[in-house]
Amino acid sequence: MSVQIEDAVRDSAPRIGKGGAPPSRRGRKTGRAARSAPYLLLIPALAATAVFLGWPMVRNLIISFQNLNMKQLIQHLTEWRGFDNYAEILGGEQFWRVTLRTVVFTAVNVTLIMVLGVLIGLLLAKLGKKMRLTLSVALVLTWAMPAIAATTVFQWLFDARYGVVNWVLDALGWHSMARFDWVGSQLSTFFVITVLIVWQSLPFVALNLYAATTTIPKELYEAARMDGAGTWKVFTSVTFPFLKPFFLATTFLEVIWVFKAFPQIFAINEGGPDRLTETLPIYAFTEGVGNLHFGMGAAISLLTIVVLLAMTAYYLRLTLKQEEDEL
Repeated sequence: MSVQIEDAVRDSAPRIGKGGAPPSRRGRKTGRAARSAPYLLLIPALAATAVFLGWPMVRNLIISFQNLNMKQLIQHLTEWRGFDNYAEILGGEQFWRVTLRTVVFTAVNVTLIMVLGVLIGLLLAKLGKKMRLTLSVALVLTWAMPAIAATTVFQWLFDARYGVVNWVLDALGWHSMARFDWVGSQLSTFFVITVLIVWQSLPFVALNLYAATTTIPKELYEAARMDGAGTWKVFTSVTFPFLKPFFLATTFLEVIWVFKAFPQIFAINEGGPDRLTETLPIYAFTEGVGNLHFGMGAAISLLTIVVLLAMTAYYLRLTLKQEEDEL
């Protein structure tokens, strides 16, 4: 025991040079450079973020305090409104209706994405090599399709006169759907948008879940089955606890991605009909660019960021609280 203590003390003692001398100046510089290397490597990323994200946000913040319309742009006028843009937005009902609609839309989409993505990921883990490869290729191709291209395909699929969906429903005997206008009402438009966004998001969740399942030791599954656990019990007692960090991180990323979805909603019906499918990003664009109220649009976009930050902060707080309770 005394020998082990002496070895521990010797290992924890500060290293010295030859003959008991302290480390050389060159050695101290090398150690200092090694410690600072990670921070130096972050400089290019931080610089790019400051240029391409930081400055536009600062400029957007400045514009949000101005009355900036076409007249001011043509005459190069700067009219300051202070917080009047924010007061007008927060004092109206439209912003709060759109905010509630955006939160509900995000919750529904993220729930569907996570449930279906987990099921497909677990299916990948159970399939044979050839079927797994085929399904993985299909998921990757779906994920690789640009958002506008996918939206154009869905516009054709759900077209009222020549759409494949209406043709199939009519062929199956649902003749009232032969000329149904999918973008003519709020619920049907949201249905099309939800199907599109969920379809685009499933590959990310499914492929990542399958990759995560390969890290679970097979001995855990064997032990659970030896104890008589069924499929659901194996998932709740082995798969889910082991992959809980994956579920939390993926849900967090999907909340951000769905909340800020813009091209799918705008290309389908531009927030229509009657602006009933506008989410916060569409609302900011419509007010800023569509109605040429650039100051109002800038203020709405900043409030959108605040709402998203509040949602993510609440989610992260719940996540950290759950982790503390487990500890």
